[in-house]
Amino acid sequence: MPDPVIIWHNPRCSKSRSTLALLRENGVEPEIVEYLKTPPSVGEIKRVLKMTGLAPRDLMRKKEAPYKDLDLANSDMAADTLVQAMADAPILIERPVVIQGKRAALGRPPEAVLKIIE
Repeated sequence: MPDPVIIWHNPRCSKSRSTLALLRENGVEPEIVEYLKTPPSVGEIKRVLKMTGLAPRDLMRKKEAPYKDLDLANSDMAADTLVQAMADAPILIERPVVIQGKRAALGRPPEAVLKIIE
């Protein structure tokens, strides 16, 4: 039995809705985690970063107010500080993220998540 598919989802985001629809079109009914209501922990964010191979800034929404307010563009900012900022202000997390087992993908474009689905 394959591992469950989890989507970090924001129903107000068109890319997130498109990714969810694409999963369903491919016969996958994921566990939906509305990450703004149930933010991932620092450990979960680090795990996703490791699985995707992304750097913390690559998983961040740079146009959100907390990104500017916390000066997260500062190149001297440690990776752990960036991850903590995402845990504290989940609006900073780029969406959607799809996770299955030991694999994860950022749904930008939505089709990118299909490569991790069994």
